[in-house]
Amino acid sequence: MSALMRIRDLSIAFAGLQALCDVGFDLAEGEILGLIGPNGAGKSTLLNCVSRVHQPDTGNVQFGDRNLLEYQIHDLAGLGIRRTFQNLELFRQATVLENIVIGAAFRFRPSMVSDLLWLGSARRAHDETRVLGQKLLQELGLTQYADTTVSALPYGVQKQVELARALASGPKLLLLDEPAAGMNPEESRRVGDTLRRLRGEYGITLLLVEHDMRLVMSVCDRVVVLDHGEKIADGSPSEVRGDPAVIAAYLGEEPTEAGA
Repeated sequence: MSALMRIRDLSIAFAGLQALCDVGFDLAEGEILGLIGPNGAGKSTLLNCVSRVHQPDTGNVQFGDRNLLEYQIHDLAGLGIRRTFQNLELFRQATVLENIVIGAAFRFRPSMVSDLLWLGSARRAHDETRVLGQKLLQELGLTQYADTTVSALPYGVQKQVELARALASGPKLLLLDEPAAGMNPEESRRVGDTLRRLRGEYGITLLLVEHDMRLVMSVCDRVVVLDHGEKIADGSPSEVRGDPAVIAAYLGEEPTEAGA
């Protein structure tokens, strides 16, 4: 598979604290890549650099033939990049369907004149967003919540709504920041099933930050491990699971001489 994104020598410090240090890896087109590590390892910081929340001090992020570091956060949807967040970024007083339709609006956006005068292209765009919204409701098991206000839903369901809204924009690359946070094992398993199904159906590439190791090891093709801002492992789930440096990072122990 060809690389959809190439990260090279990414470094950033905050008030003298090195959050990332020369981190680099490739993300293949159609791959599900897990980004893991202990708390404070730099996972969300890396996601923030890729999604243009932070500007790294050094390094490069290549997305196709574009240098992402030359773009602003509002440019990403047009490039085909979407992100979900640890802390939900939903319109809490809107319904589930309304939230998803907002995500789809970018794909079917009519001209301002057509929208103001409610011309045929605006009406078609409205209908198309509703059809896509209904399709995603069904695919993510949210149909029963279509007309429910988001603020009235359990946290786990809200996470699914955020995923549906991100998918509605038709991304090539989806950045997921702890999609299973706050979920029980059965809910987490369903998230894994959903991610695999969506990758197969839509051909989306996924970069997944997650603490649920059962989910990561079951759904990811490859896993990159960070610790104190540095990459310490990069390989298949089985390779990473047995890596002495990864075990040491999670257990807070030094690798043995044989495994160093």
